[in-house]
Amino acid sequence: MSSCAYAQPEDLRKFGLIPEFIGRLPVIAAMEPLNEEALMRILTEPQNAILRQYQQLLAWDGIRLQMTEGALRRIAREALEMRTGARALRTLMETVLEPVLYERPVGQEIVIDEAEVAYRLAPLRRAG
Repeated sequence: MSSCAYAQPEDLRKFGLIPEFIGRLPVIAAMEPLNEEALMRILTEPQNAILRQYQQLLAWDGIRLQMTEGALRRIAREALEMRTGARALRTLMETVLEPVLYERPVGQEIVIDEAEVAYRLAPLRRAG
């Protein structure tokens, strides 16, 4: 583990927080940066994972959504490049799934692969 995992109140003071505020923090937790694997887990593993939320939303219209591992990894890599942690995941998923969400091809199976993700996210790359 890195030394940042052992943050102390003095470390917070060095970053500019005032002692009155630091004294009110019951617990100090240091965060490690997320990596691609952690972002993949956030996308897929929790009961309310982002991927599951979209699958359920589309299932109400009889649409079966599948995303390849490559597609999910591409989204995780893009989120890493945005440097906003897990917050970027929902934005990226929404961008990738926007055509499906608005067109709602009822009763179909939709498979999103890495090439489709790259195509859908290309405008974000040009804008950034």
